Amino acid sequence: MATNTSRFDPNFTQHVIDTIGPNATPRTRQVMGALIRHVHDFAREVELTIDEWMLGVQFLNSVGQISDAKRNEGQRISDVIGLESLVDEVAHKLMTETDHIPTSSSILGPFWSPNAPFRENGDSIIMSPHNGQVALMHGRVTDFVSRKPIGGAVFDIWQASSNGQYDFQDPENQTDNNLRGKFRTDANGRYHFYCLRPTPYSLPTDGPAGVLFTLLDRHPMRPAHIHLMVSHMDYKPVTTQIFPKDDPYLETDTVFAVKNDLVVDFKPLKGDKKASLELEYNVVLAPKDFAGNSNIPLATNGLSTNGVNH
Repeated sequence: MATNTSRFDPNFTQHVIDTIGPNATPRTRQVMGALIRHVHDFAREVELTIDEWMLGVQFLNSVGQISDAKRNEGQRISDVIGLESLVDEVAHKLMTETDHIPTSSSILGPFWSPNAPFRENGDSIIMSPHNGQVALMHGRVTDFVSRKPIGGAVFDIWQASSNGQYDFQDPENQTDNNLRGKFRTDANGRYHFYCLRPTPYSLPTDGPAGVLFTLLDRHPMRPAHIHLMVSHMDYKPVTTQIFPKDDPYLETDTVFAVKNDLVVDFKPLKGDKKASLELEYNVVLAPKDFAGNSNIPLATNGLSTNGVNH
């Protein structure tokens, strides 16, 4: 029986790839050549109609039209189809032969800000009114190889408020940098601060992502989570998220970011007038020269991420 591919010009796709010019970098040629090949194979496999192709073009146009400095719909669509989580897995896969492993990464998401202020250990990142539960979050940052504490590591945290909104989504109710902060670990690698027990929330559905959810018959919910970015000049940084163990959306996170070792347990706290819960969360960083990591730098090798607003 003849396959779909045999019904179409067998030389067309390679001809398109061969038109990539001689000044393209090897990495650009590899990435764009593979992209063209897979897109062409997809169109042949499903026998894409002209109407379906044009619908896709209009969808991509709408993604750009709704995006602005505060809304990155392109990244959101990547999240919805699992692409950002897959890229994160490829970029941070670390092979070891022991049960002791560095802290798992997870997706950055579109809500990180480079403008979060440094705060002192023991401070609160809660700057605006809320209806949530306050938690004392504390722990240590340690070296993956030596297991010794890492002093001076930067612990960057951001989270949505109890209404499911981040500060710049909700300027009427939240001040700038509410529920954001950067902390430095002490000489023993320890940090501590006050935050909120996170709340599940829906991704915005008033744009292309909402259209995609409807088309795929999927819910738009994210499990409750806290974003973290932990770094030190001598170590490979980790960007991750942590999730309460009793959240109902752990198995169906709409951006596929949950990993087993990122599920945490908020426990009751007594004797602290500022918080009713506590969370101990320890982070393990791999040294920059650790040989077990086979990362491909995504913003090098001739490809640029300039213009992407996170």
